[in-house]
Amino acid sequence: MLDIKWIRDNPAALDKALARRGAEAQSSELITLDEQRRSAVQKVQDMLSRRNAASKEIGAAMAARDTERADRLKAEVADLKVLLPAAEEDERSATEALNDVLSRLPNIPFDDVPDGKDEHDNVVVRSLGEKPRWNHPAKEHFEIGEALGFMNFERAAKLSGSRFTVLTGPLARLERALGQFMIDLHTREHGYTEVSSPLMVRDEAVYGTAQLPKFAEDLFRTTDGRWLIPTAEVTLTNLVSGEILDQDKLPLRFTALTPSFRSEAGSAGRDTRGMLRQHQFWKCELVSITDQEGAIDEHERMTACAEEVLKRLGLHFRTIALCTGDMGFASRKTYDLEVWLPGQNTYREISSCSVCGDFQGRRMNARYRDKEDKSNKFVHTLNGSGTAVGRALIAVLENYLNEDGSVTVPDALLPYMGGVTKIERAS
Repeated sequence: MLDIKWIRDNPAALDKALARRGAEAQSSELITLDEQRRSAVQKVQDMLSRRNAASKEIGAAMAARDTERADRLKAEVADLKVLLPAAEEDERSATEALNDVLSRLPNIPFDDVPDGKDEHDNVVVRSLGEKPRWNHPAKEHFEIGEALGFMNFERAAKLSGSRFTVLTGPLARLERALGQFMIDLHTREHGYTEVSSPLMVRDEAVYGTAQLPKFAEDLFRTTDGRWLIPTAEVTLTNLVSGEILDQDKLPLRFTALTPSFRSEAGSAGRDTRGMLRQHQFWKCELVSITDQEGAIDEHERMTACAEEVLKRLGLHFRTIALCTGDMGFASRKTYDLEVWLPGQNTYREISSCSVCGDFQGRRMNARYRDKEDKSNKFVHTLNGSGTAVGRALIAVLENYLNEDGSVTVPDALLPYMGGVTKIERAS
């Protein structure tokens, strides 16, 4: 959420930033709503002050035996008590109206974020690794998995409907190996603390990371009003909600390997075959909680941690700076890692690493105590995929395909595969 004080002081800057993101100007509406809120707040404060003052004056009038004045003051206090609930309700309504509009505003892009409308305007930052060179034709992951006999979409549909997958045998183990490899890398070498957290959360948690209220249709909700997490970013970031942290303890770095659940609203007809766009998938998430000064460097560091996963898997990928029109709602700057998929003859996103400034910290009321001026400031948050396990599985299948249809296990995963070095067709 953006700071209304900053908006009052910088209305043109807000509208310019919104225009960069393809959104309409809103500073005028927000300032009007804020004036209404401030007026309502002042009215309540004036009524409370007058009630308190009149109550004291009653005592003085009684002590002076001025019963007429005392009665007049008592009547005034009684009237204020009657009028105050309505004024307080006006204040609540005005505050809610302002916060509702603020909660739907996207974050402000950094100046160095490239301007653009969609993915076609993203900018390649670097490209690492090499595409595989074969004498045999490439295949898509679902062709490979089904031919091996360990990937079944019909059985998944029987259980749960479309956009689910059943993996068995060595492919199920390969998926597990990928997740274990990622979590071990980030905890043992990159300094992240592993967290096991709930998969269902309350409204406040998804509001804190900005999935609510704007993106409710993208989530799954339980019958008791909780939400299935679309990513462990929700739980990891909200670990510090409502807290005041010691600046010397920052940054905090958390990681979790969890299922993620997404309704994929609006994606009808996109990536309907295979595992690319699922309602349920495993992901290794990275989250950092920092102060203002450390956020930019932490973004570069987090992106490098995600890149290291793909480097060790021997996969060709490129790092992309997303343009203003393609960035996520809460982000100020995002790098996407796009892995090469030979079967599709294209790059596909496998990780997004975003720096969000104090956008989420403000929504969560998560702060740190500045050691210089002793003031409390909102934390800055970052999140990234380190990486998406299902898409890493897809990339391994397509990049390590052999001419006979088998798939070689990448060296980095061998310690997790129990001696299996190659996945061959089920006998």
